[in-house]
Amino acid sequence: MSALCFGFSGPMAKFLGAAGLSPLESVWVRMVGASLVLVAILAVVRPGALRIPRDRLGFFAAYAVIAVAGVQALFFLALTRLPVGVTLLIEYTAPVLVVLWVRFIRRVRLPRAAYLGSLVAVIGLGVVVEVWQGLRLDALGLVLALLASACCAGYFLMSDNLHVDPLGLVAWGMIGAAVVLVPLSQPWGIDWAAFGGNATVSDVTLPVAGALAWLIVVATVIAYVAGVTAVRRLSAAVGATVASLEVISAALLAWILLDEHLGVAQIAGGAVVLLGALLAQTATAARQTVPPVGEPVLTGVQGR
Repeated sequence: MSALCFGFSGPMAKFLGAAGLSPLESVWVRMVGASLVLVAILAVVRPGALRIPRDRLGFFAAYAVIAVAGVQALFFLALTRLPVGVTLLIEYTAPVLVVLWVRFIRRVRLPRAAYLGSLVAVIGLGVVVEVWQGLRLDALGLVLALLASACCAGYFLMSDNLHVDPLGLVAWGMIGAAVVLVPLSQPWGIDWAAFGGNATVSDVTLPVAGALAWLIVVATVIAYVAGVTAVRRLSAAVGATVASLEVISAALLAWILLDEHLGVAQIAGGAVVLLGALLAQTATAARQTVPPVGEPVLTGVQGR
């Protein structure tokens, strides 16, 4: 669900771009809108989720900067210097980074399916984005994309084994991200009148306010909440690989909504990504909660 909802980000952002908003302006409006929606809902139905434990203030701040603002801003900045396909491929090496972090930093032994699934998913993504058509590399763009990938990996790692309310974490993460992104997005220059009109992309016309509402509610609030909840149940390594399906859902939604047709290579690459996600998912059946290095990995279904 998280991957599907995140897949709407690109198509809806295109309508905002057609209305005159820059990518960073769209990101800022998205973060502010999502934070307002989440805070309003939680204040009524679950006010306790908005309380931040004093000993977790640093974690909340890091989540806002790395898992939300960093992922969003660095990706869009990288796009200004690299082809879309190359940027997507570099960012979605995050599952490999997560697997390496879990293995060598957390010193947790993972089933082979977790390693294999992440590698297969990255290979499939390379085919989907047709990376061979965009081999022009800009040094700064490459650094920005790598940093975006690291922040994306941080999102999954920080969402794993949380000791705080995930809904409150996402809400405060959005608020913090909106504050951090102010100098970059410069929201005082946004043409707010544009939200009262329509935007057309590939002969499809939508109300700009409607595209923004969908981007905020579906592609941000539901996507982040579902993602954090999923990682807590699947683990960071498996969740990161399954989340790579976002690229597939984005391509399919662009095909359906914007008539951006997929080629044979992209469809074949999508099948490979699905295989990688399936392989990673099987790792949950042989996952040990905290197996130290040097001890055998226990097999068997782990319930939670």
